[in-house]
Amino acid sequence: MDILSILLVILFVVNILFAGIIIFIERKDASATWAWVLILFFVPFLGFIIYIFLGQNLTRRRLFDWEGIRKIGIIDILNRQIEQISNPSFSFHNNDIDSYRDLIYMHLINNDAVLTRDNHIDVLNDGVQKFDQLKLDIDAARDHIHIQYYIFRHDRLGKELITLLTKKARQGVMVRVLYDDLGSRQLRRKHFADLIEAGGKVGVFFPSRIALINLRLNYRNHRKLTIIDGKIGYVGGFNAGDEYLGKSRRFGYWRDTHLRVKGSAVDPMQTRFILDWNQAAKEQMIAYEARYFPMKEPEGSAAVQIVSSGPDSEWEQIKNGYLKLITSAKESIYIQTPYFVPDQSLQDALRIAALSGKDVRVMIPSMPDHPFIYWATLSHIGQLLKSGAHVYIYQNGFIHAKSIVVDRHVSSVGTANIDMRSFRLNFEVNAFIYDQQTAEKLAQDFEQDMMRSDTLTIEKYEKRSKTVRFKESVSRLLSPIL
Repeated sequence: MDILSILLVILFVVNILFAGIIIFIERKDASATWAWVLILFFVPFLGFIIYIFLGQNLTRRRLFDWEGIRKIGIIDILNRQIEQISNPSFSFHNNDIDSYRDLIYMHLINNDAVLTRDNHIDVLNDGVQKFDQLKLDIDAARDHIHIQYYIFRHDRLGKELITLLTKKARQGVMVRVLYDDLGSRQLRRKHFADLIEAGGKVGVFFPSRIALINLRLNYRNHRKLTIIDGKIGYVGGFNAGDEYLGKSRRFGYWRDTHLRVKGSAVDPMQTRFILDWNQAAKEQMIAYEARYFPMKEPEGSAAVQIVSSGPDSEWEQIKNGYLKLITSAKESIYIQTPYFVPDQSLQDALRIAALSGKDVRVMIPSMPDHPFIYWATLSHIGQLLKSGAHVYIYQNGFIHAKSIVVDRHVSSVGTANIDMRSFRLNFEVNAFIYDQQTAEKLAQDFEQDMMRSDTLTIEKYEKRSKTVRFKESVSRLLSPIL
């Protein structure tokens, strides 16, 4: 045999070996398994390289040490709430909450997501509005500022935030900034030199162990959280960068949704940040001190659960929450998402809701920021249209909001997209909100956005070109691993 033949045989054996690992050892979802097997056999050498970086399962072990939360009484609160809600005669004396006790119980049991009922929520849907308010809150901080973003740019906005944070650190405020190594890949530690010199601290989630090579490329911290003095919390879709202010030539106006929360829901947001920080910055771990969980006066009446998910957990908590919301719908379901690549369970739930006469509306962008995901989105949207759902293509720039509103009574806003990456691979966080006022505001925002959108009908969809159909077919086949 010549050298080429030997190499081909070795390549074939390696492919067989990796296919066996995927099928029998890693135990991936069946759709993801078939997608990886196809890649390995159709693109042998390149497929092997892609698998090394993107295909490996994250070991199903706890990355985050939950023991510290016992010190702040969260375990006691959880046990008490589980005992109460398990009693059929127990009532929250609030229809917005009582109607979703099954969903609340599921998050309590599977995600340690305490229910808080004294929150005031501001819905922020414009980048300038969000960051102007954030800068005011940062400037008013007296004890600590905790900031976490998937993407933190070193552009005009990023530099402005670092300058403001440095000023607060020099005033004696404890400042911590946590960012994801891949999402903020152009960010360098030197960009925070003044902040660190002033006493601030910087953490990086899953950094590259070897320059330019990150074997945990597939598992990223997609969360966006800010906690100020333990009293104000931010969660939602905005990252930190000029494009989120609508200054990108490519995307234009950036439409997103973020929440500013005051009340006891800030405590689980703080806990989530501390867990992420302690995993990323082990040499500078945060203790669960009272200063981070101050006593709070009731700020409102909105009930909230902060729900996290990630590849280290057994359950897909946020996706399961979406499924419960969808199957509980009596009248309407409004969804805004930049990517719509659901798994079969979520696709079926939405199709059944639409076929049952529910008012199902989905809004997606008119332009791609990730081509394969965009074409996969269009492919899945086609199935929804056939079931009678309404689809809107946002035209006033780029829509990045991640929200779902059911019956104008309950809602969820956070960092999770409607795709398998958010449900299975990324570390995400969402607020599930049992409050009619907040749901109504989000529904009204959706209806305002409809005026800036084109309606995609089944007739328009069927007229798409053969080229588009081909792109959809390829992207749909790869969607389990996108």
